[in-house]
Amino acid sequence: MKGRVIVLGDWNGRQAAALVQDGRLDDLLIDDDGAPRPGAIFRATCERVLKGQGGAFLRLPGGETAWLRAARGMKPGETALVQVTGVAEPGKAVPVTDRVLFKGRYAIITPGAPGVNVSRKIRDDALRAHLLALAGTPPEGTGAILRSSCEGADDAAITDDLAAMAALAAQVLGDTGTAPELLADGDGPHDHALREWSADQVVTEQGAFDHMGIAGQIAALASPLVDLGGGAGMAVEVTRALVAVDVNTGGDSSPAAALKANLAAARALPRQLRLRGLGGQVVVDFVGMSKAQRQPLDQSLQSVFRADPVETSLVGWTAMGLYELNRKRERVPLARLVAEGA
Repeated sequence: MKGRVIVLGDWNGRQAAALVQDGRLDDLLIDDDGAPRPGAIFRATCERVLKGQGGAFLRLPGGETAWLRAARGMKPGETALVQVTGVAEPGKAVPVTDRVLFKGRYAIITPGAPGVNVSRKIRDDALRAHLLALAGTPPEGTGAILRSSCEGADDAAITDDLAAMAALAAQVLGDTGTAPELLADGDGPHDHALREWSADQVVTEQGAFDHMGIAGQIAALASPLVDLGGGAGMAVEVTRALVAVDVNTGGDSSPAAALKANLAAARALPRQLRLRGLGGQVVVDFVGMSKAQRQPLDQSLQSVFRADPVETSLVGWTAMGLYELNRKRERVPLARLVAEGA
């Protein structure tokens, strides 16, 4: 199937969404049943403050432990409004923040950060001015961000989204209860896909993951090996401490082989990490080359990760010639879901 297609279905009994580009799986979201979803907002109870680390452990309504950085002035027994920011590693606390956001397809409501801003990706000055006028003045004490998806959208769709997010914010912020509870659920894969992805078509028919070949492409991700073409390849392997990526040229020993393989690996890396649900520290052992050849590789890495939806910090080269990056843990590792479903 040609073009960009969003497929909403299930995988191994879990809700799942896939983004397919010209028949190739480009993005994948699979629900982690029972775990707090990123974006969910809770009223949580402080259990223990770690002054040396500047944070606090909180208790969520389901009994899960959460970790709040920069827990300013918090004391045990107090409740706080927090939002889940990512996926917890096994045995670790759920990461949360007390700077909650209400994110819609076109607008984000920002409590405690007044003012209206327009995404920097929208560069047309006339459109930026129009969007600012369209947003008007947010409720007192809150602000709004008009997202890049506003470009080309109907004014009515944008204002409806702004109103819906403002109403949700007012409802959650106006809740005066004291017991821990879930105040706003995070998006499941289907809702997230429809909000964040753009496509030419949306497919919701039963069994679409199988007959469109998506299940087979997911199964292929069980192998750490990635074919980069021309005999080159890379291996993506997960350890307890980090994700290790090794790039090789295969049988090509020509002078240009190293840079060619490294550029192919750079282009493939964001897709491989997001399909596998990998985050945290990532270390890449590119094929050895001179420092002068690093410039085009650096430019390629900056370009591909700038377009990637998962927040990633490019740390750069180590003294041993490895390349480091740090990636937000906002997806469930595919290998973990496979192991749980086995």
